[in-house]
Amino acid sequence: MAESTESAESSQTGGRFSKRLRRERLSSAWFTVAGYFAIGIFAVIVVTMIYQSLPLLEEFSIAQMVSSSNWNPDQNEFGFLPAIVGTVYVSILTMVMGTPIAILTAIYLAEYAEGRMKTLVGSFIDVLAAIPSVIFGLVALFAVVPFVGNYLAPAFGSSATGQGIFTVSLVMSIIVTPFMISLSVESLEALPDELRETSLGVGATKWETIRTVLLRAAGPGIFSAVLLGFGRVFGATIVPAMLIGGQTHIPDSPFATGQTLPTLIVNDFGELMSLPLTQSALIFVGVMLLVVVWLFNFSAMLIRRRLKRRWQY
Repeated sequence: MAESTESAESSQTGGRFSKRLRRERLSSAWFTVAGYFAIGIFAVIVVTMIYQSLPLLEEFSIAQMVSSSNWNPDQNEFGFLPAIVGTVYVSILTMVMGTPIAILTAIYLAEYAEGRMKTLVGSFIDVLAAIPSVIFGLVALFAVVPFVGNYLAPAFGSSATGQGIFTVSLVMSIIVTPFMISLSVESLEALPDELRETSLGVGATKWETIRTVLLRAAGPGIFSAVLLGFGRVFGATIVPAMLIGGQTHIPDSPFATGQTLPTLIVNDFGELMSLPLTQSALIFVGVMLLVVVWLFNFSAMLIRRRLKRRWQY
C-alpha cells in the first residue's frame, strides 16, 4: 500500500515537472521567434528603403549629393548638405541647452528633494513628458517665435522672423529634458546607500559625494539618458517642421531658418511624389537617418561598456 502511494506521488511529481519543462521550452521558443521576427522586420525595412533608393543612386553618387547644397527636385538637383547641417545644428544646440538642466534636476530630485516637493516636481516632469510634441509646437508659434524674432535675435544683432534653428532647439530641449531627467533619476536612486554612507563617513560633503562618487557610479545610466534624448532630437519631425522655417539653405546663424533631414521628407514628400527620382531621393534621406542613428547607437554602446568597466563600484 505504501509502495503504491509513493509510486503515485512520484508519478504526479514527474508529470508536473514534465509540464513545467514543456512550458519552459515553449516560452524559450516563443522568445526566440519574437527576437528573430524583430530582426526580420528591421531587415525588411532596410532592404525596402535601399531598393527604393536605387534609382537615385544610379544617377548620382553619394559624395556628390552629401556635399552639394543645391536642392531643386524640379531640376533634378538633390543636395542634402543644408539638411544635414541643419540637423547637426539642432541636435547640438538642443543637447547643449537640455543636458545640464536634466542632470542638475535629476541630482536635485534624487539627492536633495524630499516629501511633497519631490512628489510635486516629479509629477510635473511626468506631465511634461506626456504632452504631445505638436502642443509644444503650437504654443511655441504664439509665444516663443515672437519673443525670439522681436527681442532675442535683435539683441544679438540678428534680424529674424523668430522661426529658425535656435527656436527649434529651444523647444526640443524642453521636450527631451523630462525623459533625460526620469532616466537619470532612476540611475542615481538605483545606487546602493553604502556608497553615500562610505563617502560621507570619510569626511566628504554631500556635494563632493555626488560629484566624485554618485555621478561616477551612475555615469553609464546618465549617458544612456543623454543618448535617448539625442535620438529623439535627431529624428524629431513635427516641431522642426512647424518652427524651423523650411528653407533649404545652409544657416549662417543660430537664428536663421533652415531644414533638417526629417523635415525635408515631410515638406516635400506629398507634393513631389509624382516625380520618381524625387521620391527615391526622399527615401534615401530615410536611409541616411537609419544609418546615422545605427552608427551612433553602436558607438554609444561601445562607449557605455567602457564606462561601466571604468566606473564600476
